[in-house]
Amino acid sequence: MTNQLSAAAAQTSPPATATNLWHDTAVGHLLRSFGHDSSTGTRLLLIIGLAIFTHLAVTAVRRVSEWLIYKSHEKKNPLGFVTEQPKFITVTRLVVSGVTFVIYFFALGLILQELCDINLTAYLASASIIGLAISFGSQGLVQDIVSCLTLIFCDTMDVGDLVEIAGTTNVSGRVEKIGLRFTKLVNFYHQQVLIPNRTIANVSRFPPGGVDAYGDVQFPAGVDTEKVFPIVEGIAKGMQEQFGAIILSDPEMEKLEPAAGGTGSFLRVHFKIWPGQWSLIETTFRMRVVSALKTFDPNYAEWQVPVTYRAQSIFKR
Repeated sequence: MTNQLSAAAAQTSPPATATNLWHDTAVGHLLRSFGHDSSTGTRLLLIIGLAIFTHLAVTAVRRVSEWLIYKSHEKKNPLGFVTEQPKFITVTRLVVSGVTFVIYFFALGLILQELCDINLTAYLASASIIGLAISFGSQGLVQDIVSCLTLIFCDTMDVGDLVEIAGTTNVSGRVEKIGLRFTKLVNFYHQQVLIPNRTIANVSRFPPGGVDAYGDVQFPAGVDTEKVFPIVEGIAKGMQEQFGAIILSDPEMEKLEPAAGGTGSFLRVHFKIWPGQWSLIETTFRMRVVSALKTFDPNYAEWQVPVTYRAQSIFKR
């Protein structure tokens, strides 16, 4: 009698196959909560499809944010007060990279749960432990990431800044990207220089648009300023046309000022130059001016064209 009852129970209860066991997964629970049943293959396709869809959605958000950045630079959208900050570019890229990693990491866990019956909670916990072990084994990578976040949120430098970075080497250039591992600069020779974030010791930010250089051209005593002014202006503009890669904007001719001690007057010429290229103003510009003004005064000398550099405050008082 006992054997007959056991046989009847075996006929009424379905066998515990691997398919039924793997059906009890996170995706399976989610589908059953909506009243749907599915096979393992269907669930795998659903996981992969959702991962790809989410990745594309995050990428679309990044593309839209970059479009807003470009439009804000053209002053054509109302969100310019947010997106015109170069820091917004770097933060957006970092967030997109982080979200993309999380998407595929979690999708891999769901796939392993479907195929190998791996416990999802144990997978996430083991991944945390493995990540901690890797972080100890690659302290340089962790230092790079921490340095990256420090550079961004402490406003040390932004994309588009002209900077000089001191570390294992000294590099000057324009900031193109602040990444998780490297900061990318483009130097004067249009080379892309990748600097590991952990090696950055000091950051020197130059004024926006370049370094301010001032050439004070002293006019010879007794000369007609109406004749000398256009000569100096022509030399300055000719310098900008010839050395446009170094002189970054049109030179500004300030008003004529009386020299100290009543020894004549001087004209201040304001240049915006690429960092480190001071010799162009101190030699070429000065020599051309001296050569031109010797026609008015044979004793005109280089000391009468001093060149100075100074920063102008960006704050209005």
